[in-house]
This record gives sequence, structure tokens and C-alpha cells, in this order.
Amino acid sequence: MASLNRPRAVVFAVCFVMLALAACSSSTSRLPAKAPTSNTGLPTSTSVSGAPTKFVADIWGDNWFALYVNGKLVGEDSVPITTQRSFNKERITFTATYPLTVAVLAKDYIQDASGLEYIGTPQQQIGDGGLIAQISDEATGRVVAATNAKWRTLVVQRAPLNPSCVASAKPITDCEHESIATPAEWAAPSFDDASWPNVNVYTVEQVGAHGDYTMVTWDPSASLIWGSDLKMENVLLMRAPTIARS
Repeated sequence: MASLNRPRAVVFAVCFVMLALAACSSSTSRLPAKAPTSNTGLPTSTSVSGAPTKFVADIWGDNWFALYVNGKLVGEDSVPITTQRSFNKERITFTATYPLTVAVLAKDYIQDASGLEYIGTPQQQIGDGGLIAQISDEATGRVVAATNAKWRTLVVQRAPLNPSCVASAKPITDCEHESIATPAEWAAPSFDDASWPNVNVYTVEQVGAHGDYTMVTWDPSASLIWGSDLKMENVLLMRAPTIARS
């Protein structure tokens, strides 16, 4: 009987060891750590190359703008576009991860689709636009992005196409205009802007930059930009080349 019980004892011993190991493994297992989230609730990388960074954007525009970074609206002009002679600058603080996709919706004030302003007054005229921006790393003060000739733009509203209508008593009837639809996800990192033309760079005198423009110490890399026509082009989408961590 002893010789028959020995193999059975060995089997029991092996089973006991296997059960003990399984219990040990179960007690020491851990659920994978939950990825940290940004203030949007989306997962955010905490690696060195993709760690969230705090930035400061200084922007001056004639007349209004909205700033997007990586497809998200991070700030806009606090003064309504309907405010007469609005030449204010804004300082916008935001957090984002590299690489950065910077995009701006820029608008010159127009009273209606005619492209004119101050309609029905002695000041009835064609307005003009212009925008300058620079983005700095808040911790170091280093400028990481600025408006320049490498930016691309798509004009979505243009008027008047016949500038002689500026003296019309019925400009909405007499002034010609054209508009196109705003492309979906135009500010997103995945959007392909290769077909958009580059912006034009202008001088302070050409834009007539004044007001809060002088309140910012602009980096030499920052330029006043707009489309090909300061007066006729009223609503523009602008995108900077992708900005990598340097």
C-alpha cells in the first residue's frame, strides 16, 4: 500500500505548489495606471517630448481674432468686432503639448456682406485688416512661434470686388462679394493646408498699426500678416507651420 500511495502524494504536492503560486500572482497583480488627463479630459502624454507646456500668446489684430492650438480654441479677442476703432491687443495663456498646430481666425470689421463700414455716414468706407502674433514659453520667455511669411491662409469672405461701390447709397445691392464655406476641422493638426497660399507680410505703415500695437515688445521674427489684399479680404483662416519642440 505504501508504494501505491507515493505517486499520489507527489501529485498532491505539485498541485499545492501550483495553487500557492497562482494565489501569490493574484495578490501582487496591479491594474495598469490610468493615463493622466488634460483639462479637456483627453489623455495627455507625460513623456519628455510630449509633456504639457504653458505658453503665452501676444496678439494684435485689426479688428478681431480667435486663436486655436492643436485644434482647440484657447482664446479670442475680448473686444466685440462691432466696436468702432478696435485696435486692442490680447495676452492669452494656455497649456498644450508639442508638436503645436497654431491657427487663427482673423476678421476685419464689415457692416454687412458689402464689405463696407460706417454705411450711411460721411465715414462710409472700405476697411482694412492686419494681424501680428507671437507665442512664448512661459517658463523661459523664449519665442517658439510668430506670424511670418511661412504661414498659410484661406480667404473665406472677400468684398467689395468692385471698390467703386464705396460711394453707393445702397452698397448691399451695388457691392459685389464672394464667400466660401469654412472647411471642417480646418484648425486641427490633421488638416492638410498644402493647397493654401502663403500670407503676405506688411509694414506697420501699410497696416496702419497703432493703438495697443505699441504696448508689446515684438520679437524680430514676428511680422504683420494678412492675405493678398488688406482691404478686400475680410475673413481669413490662417495656419502656422507645425512647431516642434527645439
